[in-house]
Amino acid sequence: MALKKDKQKVLGENFTDERIKTFLNLEPYGDLNADYHVLEKAYRGMKAGNFTSFIKFFNEAGRDINATNQDGVTLLQVAQQHRHGEDYVAALKTGGAV
Repeated sequence: MALKKDKQKVLGENFTDERIKTFLNLEPYGDLNADYHVLEKAYRGMKAGNFTSFIKFFNEAGRDINATNQDGVTLLQVAQQHRHGEDYVAALKTGGAV
């Protein structure tokens, strides 16, 4: 049985501030909380440095950093479970996640 990786590597994409901000416009599927959805997409699609910038833009847009998924779990709780999530956890906490 193969083990699933915690995160996918993002290679070759240049994330300008404008590109980072486009994640704020992503629409959720079904009943998923829109704020959780964009946080998760940014988490899965960005390197930690870009994610830190995203959190700044996310907060400036008045979004909820403590939004939960359908199971009532925040992205901070998810990232804390990942072996390589330390920098993402730090960015979330700096951004006000509890």
